[in-house]
Amino acid sequence: MPAIAVLLVVGTLVYIATADLDTIEARALAPDVILEKAYQHVLLVVISTVTVVAIGVPVGILLSRPWAKYFRAPVLAIANAGQAIPSIGILVLLALLFGVGFNMAVIALVIYALLPILRNTIIGLQQVSPFIIDAAKGMGMNARRILFTVEVPLAVPVMLAGIRVSLILNVGVATLATYTNAGGLGDLIERGIVFYRMPILLTGCLLTIALALLVDSLAGFIENRLRPKGV
Repeated sequence: MPAIAVLLVVGTLVYIATADLDTIEARALAPDVILEKAYQHVLLVVISTVTVVAIGVPVGILLSRPWAKYFRAPVLAIANAGQAIPSIGILVLLALLFGVGFNMAVIALVIYALLPILRNTIIGLQQVSPFIIDAAKGMGMNARRILFTVEVPLAVPVMLAGIRVSLILNVGVATLATYTNAGGLGDLIERGIVFYRMPILLTGCLLTIALALLVDSLAGFIENRLRPKGV
């Protein structure tokens, strides 16, 4: 997939360099504009993903504990609602309540991407065999040590799969951040639609696809590197 992503980027740049662009298209597809939009898009994805991991993993660990079983269903229902609502709906709702801008777009992306991480963290920890936990208890480990040296390492593959799904979701949904004035490659797509300029629209779409493929490949590489040996 990285090769396909690189081909998409190179092909797009060659197309822009050789196409007969009018003034509007040339301004929208200037190299500094494309770089700025790509940077804004990556920043949106990175900040929202780091934030949602920082929230989702600890909350998922807490909800996986036996004492939290009564809170699990309501919290998951709220997270489900966050993903069930169309992402453009969350963006518009936040914009109406709190205004527009980069921060509002990040909050919307966090809400939308929370469920996969939360759910996979809980499932990953719950699927650890009780026999393994009993064996750890028999070795004299306390609950905290069992959690961090036995349960979490065994749950890492499932947790990483959830983080990867959230990351890819954020790449796609971040294109809608243009409607809250947060920038990103969605600006090119929106501009192409508004001005009915196919070169601008095509460039925004192809670069978003290339970014999604690159991010997915990078996430897969990191997932393989962080997966505990033998799991």
